[in-house]
Amino acid sequence: MRSFFSKFKWFALVMLGISAVIIYLFYNALQPNKTLPVYQPADFNPELVDTGMNHIKKYHRIADFSLINQNGDTVTQDNYRDKIYIADFFFTTCPTICPIMTENMGYLQEQFREDDEILLLSHSVTPVRDSVAQLKRYAEEKGVIDSKWNLVTGDKKQIYRLARQSYLAVKTDGDGGPYDMIHTENFILIDKEKRIRGTYDGTKREDMDRLLEDVALLKRSYRQ
Repeated sequence: MRSFFSKFKWFALVMLGISAVIIYLFYNALQPNKTLPVYQPADFNPELVDTGMNHIKKYHRIADFSLINQNGDTVTQDNYRDKIYIADFFFTTCPTICPIMTENMGYLQEQFREDDEILLLSHSVTPVRDSVAQLKRYAEEKGVIDSKWNLVTGDKKQIYRLARQSYLAVKTDGDGGPYDMIHTENFILIDKEKRIRGTYDGTKREDMDRLLEDVALLKRSYRQ
């Protein structure tokens, strides 16, 4: 009897190994692939959404734009075509949350330094004061890599409309007029189809780590 079992020992071990692999493959096949949600205006706090948009449940996209960066170059959606990017809103003389946000954008810049698929976009909310020359000084001071990170100025009404109606980053009061002022800590993750895939507190490093995880997940979704 012992010789009988000895004879088939290796066969049994091989079959056991094959069975374990099959079970593992079936288990993974049955697990749902984790994906990031695509956020629509209806998913946000109504205070952050224009009253004419809060019913929208699909097809929301970042609107086309034309702004000027720290080098005096025109920046449009074409600069972000087929790119994943992170957007925020700041101003260079802000003494409160903006320095922390800029530091965290710098942290993201370093994480994505060699990744051509990821870009950054920071909009000035005081575009009259934040001239091209002022943005250039600020960019040099903060170590901005021009090919990775655009700091943009331009028409105030356009920037505020983008913040409120495209990125859904701030409350909807105001129209971008001379006395209108927005201040938000939100970072917004945008995919290659110009859709919102996540929002993060730009003053918190733990949110930056969550953002890094979400970017990795988003990148994988384009390779499946």
